[in-house]
Amino acid sequence: MIPVQGYQGQKVAVLGLGRSGLATARALKAGGAEPLLWDDSPEARAKAEAEGFACTDLMRHGAFDGVACLVTSPGIPHLYPAPNKVIARALELGVPVDNDIGLFFRSFATKDWDGFDAMPKVVCITGSNGKSTTTALIHHILKVAGRPTQMAGNIGRGVLDIDPASDGEVVVLELSSYQTDLARALTPDVAVFTNLSPDHLDRHNGMGGYFAAKRRLFAEGGPDRCIVGVDELEGRFMAGQLAQGPQDDRVIRISSGSKLEGFGWSVFARKGFLAEWRKGKQVASIDLREVTGLPGAHNHQNACAAYAATRALGIAPKLIEGAFHSFAGLPHRSQLVGERNGVRFVNDSKATNVDAAAKALQAFPKIRWIAGGMGKDGGIAALEPHLGSVVKAYLIGFPARDFALQTGEAPHELCETME
Repeated sequence: MIPVQGYQGQKVAVLGLGRSGLATARALKAGGAEPLLWDDSPEARAKAEAEGFACTDLMRHGAFDGVACLVTSPGIPHLYPAPNKVIARALELGVPVDNDIGLFFRSFATKDWDGFDAMPKVVCITGSNGKSTTTALIHHILKVAGRPTQMAGNIGRGVLDIDPASDGEVVVLELSSYQTDLARALTPDVAVFTNLSPDHLDRHNGMGGYFAAKRRLFAEGGPDRCIVGVDELEGRFMAGQLAQGPQDDRVIRISSGSKLEGFGWSVFARKGFLAEWRKGKQVASIDLREVTGLPGAHNHQNACAAYAATRALGIAPKLIEGAFHSFAGLPHRSQLVGERNGVRFVNDSKATNVDAAAKALQAFPKIRWIAGGMGKDGGIAALEPHLGSVVKAYLIGFPARDFALQTGEAPHELCETME
């Protein structure tokens, strides 16, 4: 684990005792702090008490007396649509509110680093879609290249649960908007912004707040290299804000579909080919069409992001290309689960918003689409323009009849169950 620095001998309150909350409590204790824990769930409190932690109702009178900081889990609202009552109380009393990401960045570097030949680095990935695949792909490329690396954050382990850094190690973190919005310290060496589409808007009071939460990683983090997806207006705006001009190669612009030739450093994918351009010249190219773990334009954007991040870390193009071909993809994300009688079966059940589903529907021909789950605002109506490759839709689950009204001209059948 990463022992938390800066709170030795002080009380630190921890709200929420899920995976990240318990890891935070252990890391605080290892750093010499006195954790005071709370969760509304009796089962969660019992689990913490079984580990020897003290649970204290943080709403009782005087609970925050002598408390240096409140650390909260990402799923607990801290501002919109309304702050959790414990967080609101801390804010009233002027108690700093942080999360495990902020604690990680203030605690990761240690005196042991003075003896390292190469400083450890942190790569952070945020955005609406593609974060997990991009994070896992960067981690995979680093492993194939022989670089020591750990992966954590919104994927895999909690950030404070990883091992202390080794010589030259690269830690790869997937960060959600909930995590970047609240962290009091954000200092990545390389930061990646994949894309932006509406999601979690209730937690950020709209699209502007959602984008602002993502932007904090770059504006306040001050990374040495910024990899920015410029297929949306927000990405183009942020790239322009971060760079001194189009030739500033500290900002690497990436795109899936647009040719980016007039910049100091860019990586883009068009017609199945990834190209790297530097100072007006193409320096590398990769054929992505046969990379089975990265199907479709949305995954080609992920490939561009991972390629740019690992190139910024000094990995050679040929090594990256080989790692692409050995990348198996992530479960539930355009995952090839089998083939029978010439039919490929693809699990894309992680596509839980319209934008993610639309990208998957554009990635394959002759689709027989099994769709279900709980419809978000507007259901699947916005997907109608992307159903051109759907030979037939098979609708399952509670909203099947509502979905049937929104499939337009695409043939469909009400199946109710997966069987």
